[in-house]
Amino acid sequence: MNYTYSNVLPSFEQFVQLHEASGLIKNKKGTYTREQLYQAAENSWFHISIYDQDQLIAFGRMISDGVYQALICDVMVDPTYQNQGLGKQIIEQLLKKCKESGIQSIQLFSAKGKQQFYKKLGFEEREQDAPGMSLIL
Repeated sequence: MNYTYSNVLPSFEQFVQLHEASGLIKNKKGTYTREQLYQAAENSWFHISIYDQDQLIAFGRMISDGVYQALICDVMVDPTYQNQGLGKQIIEQLLKKCKESGIQSIQLFSAKGKQQFYKKLGFEEREQDAPGMSLIL
């Protein structure tokens, strides 16, 4: 397929549609509006979108200090386009941006059941004695 890549944030409508179609919105902890989730994407350090003509079919973003830490967020692929390597391409573009910026420490939170996908791309689970932690207010 001949897909288009863009670093320009998709429209609100496209973003919300993909967020819902991918099921990612169901995995969010907390109660956020669609507008707040879009604002989070707007505030990201870097984001990448993949389009099939004018349809947003995949998206991923990162937050970062721009020096040594980055956190990959909201990797999503439209279910009708899954298993075509688009998620992998999103991750590769995010990692490319990190390499260009000299960032070596990259973290992510995986949606349930997606750990093996990230392991295939070189990510490792944190050590048992140094677990990632979270707090939901």
